[in-house]
Amino acid sequence: MQYLSKGISKEKLLELYRAMLKPRMIEEKMLILLRQGKISKWFSGIGQEAISIGVASALNEDEYILPMHRNLGVFTTRGIPLFRLFAQWQGKSSGFTNGRDRSFHFGTQEYKIVGMISHLGPQLGVADGIALADLLKKRKRVTAVFTGEGATSEGDFHEALNVAAVWDLPVLFCVENNGYGLSTPISEQFKCEHIADKGKGYGMEAHIINGNNVLEVYSKVNELCESIRKEPRPVLLEFKTFRMRGHEEASGTKYVPKKLLEKWAAMDPIENYVEYLHARGILSEELEVEFKKEFIHEIDDNLKLAFAEEQVKLNESKELNDVYKEFKYQEITPNNEQNNIRLVDAISEGLKQSMEKHENLVILGQDIADYGGVFKITEGFVEAFGTDRVRNTPICESAIVSAAMGLSINGMKCVMEMQFADFVSSGFNPIVNYLAKAHYRWNENADVVIRMPCGGGVGAGPFHSQTNEAWFTKTPGLKVVYPAFPYDAKGLLATAINDPNPVMFFEHKALYRSIYQEVPSAYYTLPFGEAALLKEGKDVSIVTFGAGVHWALECLEQNPEIKADLLDLRTLQPLDTSSVFESVKKTGKLIILQEDSLFGGIGSDISALVMEECFEFLDAPVKRVASLETPVPFAKSLENNYLPKERFLTTLIELLEY
Repeated sequence: MQYLSKGISKEKLLELYRAMLKPRMIEEKMLILLRQGKISKWFSGIGQEAISIGVASALNEDEYILPMHRNLGVFTTRGIPLFRLFAQWQGKSSGFTNGRDRSFHFGTQEYKIVGMISHLGPQLGVADGIALADLLKKRKRVTAVFTGEGATSEGDFHEALNVAAVWDLPVLFCVENNGYGLSTPISEQFKCEHIADKGKGYGMEAHIINGNNVLEVYSKVNELCESIRKEPRPVLLEFKTFRMRGHEEASGTKYVPKKLLEKWAAMDPIENYVEYLHARGILSEELEVEFKKEFIHEIDDNLKLAFAEEQVKLNESKELNDVYKEFKYQEITPNNEQNNIRLVDAISEGLKQSMEKHENLVILGQDIADYGGVFKITEGFVEAFGTDRVRNTPICESAIVSAAMGLSINGMKCVMEMQFADFVSSGFNPIVNYLAKAHYRWNENADVVIRMPCGGGVGAGPFHSQTNEAWFTKTPGLKVVYPAFPYDAKGLLATAINDPNPVMFFEHKALYRSIYQEVPSAYYTLPFGEAALLKEGKDVSIVTFGAGVHWALECLEQNPEIKADLLDLRTLQPLDTSSVFESVKKTGKLIILQEDSLFGGIGSDISALVMEECFEFLDAPVKRVASLETPVPFAKSLENNYLPKERFLTTLIELLEY
């Protein structure tokens, strides 16, 4: 192996050796502890230390790095105290996740490390968002993100590279090509000769680097970092290396040909580098022994601290409270000046006033800039705020959700517009597995609002008509808002943007231009978790939201003899159960109306809650009315039959007559 040290001081050469030696010695100790049953799992990076060390050493301390589970060297190079790493691996509270996640599935703002999730791909888009925030704030920084050759087959990889290229984001995409994705060889992962070849398809600079040569890694990455800080752009780096142990220790390496293992063993990044340092007279055997003794003591001392710590104590209240970042709602009351505007206008007005209030707020979405979005919510926003803050995105929902998370990590707020709520399925993974879980996992909130134009009644067919709130109301960590009126929409949107937690904000398309209301012209907020009692009566409680509110109002207006409590939930998470229970205890009868199909909808949960909490007050079974168990059809007659509006009165009368 050829080492070129031009321009690198002897001190730096030794520092790189020490930086590689430390994680190697930690790993060797962990393998012993694994066999002793003192840790539960281990993903070995033995033989790949040069990549983690070279990249982490080239970055500045204030630059974010997003490692994987074979990048122990990133964590040690960033100077994380070993006892905290050991505590993390043992699931103890001195770690970074309070025992809620394992091994390297964590991040820490203190050390500018953003932890991985097992789905791998989304962290590439997160790196895009972090880099975008640096670009917007005119900070000359680089973001480095790691992935493996197997994850380059994921759609998120391609989406993230495309976004980074289109936006000239200062991201180093570091692909560790270590031969196998678990047991699948690279010949079954991709057809091109090199992963770096993929860079050409995105108009992106790409390089192949010997991942076992720490000087080549450090020199090339350092050179690129200096260049990218001056001229922001993404770069794809393919590090050729090999995984000397199993994907994780339990899987072993029986599927790897013996000769291949022997070939790469001869290219060990530490042994070869030690020989080079000895030959240059930079490292003596005495100094080598001294370094090893130092690390042995450091490892043993920190292990004692970690082992001495008690196991995490169960505190159910803390577990529940840590799902969301604390949010202290600030009520801002509206002024007296009002205008009669549509729902679509109220949302646009609320979004624009939030952009004026929060200078760090960015809007992302397809066609939202000059075109103003397909529903014209952001029409005129580019003239007011510029294309940096009102950004058209490529059609890649997953990478854009992930980028929104990255913006939040790096101090920004983000509103992302799903062009249609149906399309959220293409970005589902980062919403439910990243945004929703981040604060619970490692105390990192997702300051993201995802706007969801939804609903039927407009003849848009199966792919543009769903109201899919139930996908998210069951996911801890998300908040779900669903206004039915312009006044509520404007105030709740302002609160959603103020809230540091991820919010799914549903906007019914059929209500956009059909519902008018007097709405204050100035900025104001409304609280989450408070239903609106629109009508009062003693006969029955009607609980609904979205378009269902207007169907119920129309039904009651046409049947004035029915005296009902009509509750518009407004927010589905948090849910105002106390108002529901209070109404049911008064009327003794409950009917729940939702536009979504019946099975598995939020109406089922409300029904169950009422049965559990108000059973003795009920004079009849709880009734649920919802759409048919089919996709949303296109033809008007079919769609009318699909929606529950016409069936609602029939069921309501049956309940009243029970």
